[in-house]
Amino acid sequence: MAEKEEINKESVSEQQEEKELNTDASEATEQLADESNETQAETAMEDKFKELNDKYLRLYSDFDNYRKRTMKEKVDLIASASSGVIKDLLPVIDDFERAIQSNEKSEDIEGLKEGFTLIYNKMNNILTSKGLKPMNAKGEVFDADIHEAVTNIPAPSEEDKGKVVDEIEKGYYLNEKVIRYAKVVVGQ
Repeated sequence: MAEKEEINKESVSEQQEEKELNTDASEATEQLADESNETQAETAMEDKFKELNDKYLRLYSDFDNYRKRTMKEKVDLIASASSGVIKDLLPVIDDFERAIQSNEKSEDIEGLKEGFTLIYNKMNNILTSKGLKPMNAKGEVFDADIHEAVTNIPAPSEEDKGKVVDEIEKGYYLNEKVIRYAKVVVGQ
């Protein structure tokens, strides 16, 4: 019986050792699986990071190229904007040159006046077609947003106080924006 008990004890201890080995093996397998999953997760995260970083760099480059292209187009547009007006004014310069040559030989004052009036009208029509509009300042209430007061004089009448009495230099609008303020004399 003692031998039987010893054999039972040995078999129980072998069974316990076997259980412990199986438990250790399953724990080791689980640990390896967890480490493998962590490694795969890290690899997946690194890949995702690289992908997003690459998208960001491409988007940044595209935006930078767009910004440079639009700046260049804007500079080109500004540089060439005046060429249309200059091209339209070249015939006026030609007319002035012909008038100067004609004035050297001519003694007809009325003809000279008419020639200069024609050239003035031609130039005025070109500028008006481009959006230039003269300001009517004389007799208007003084407005510091569109007038530049050169001097103040005593008003000739009570009605003229605070109004533009005389216009020294005409002001102009270009497409409803003031490009030159009218230089005026204001009645006080």
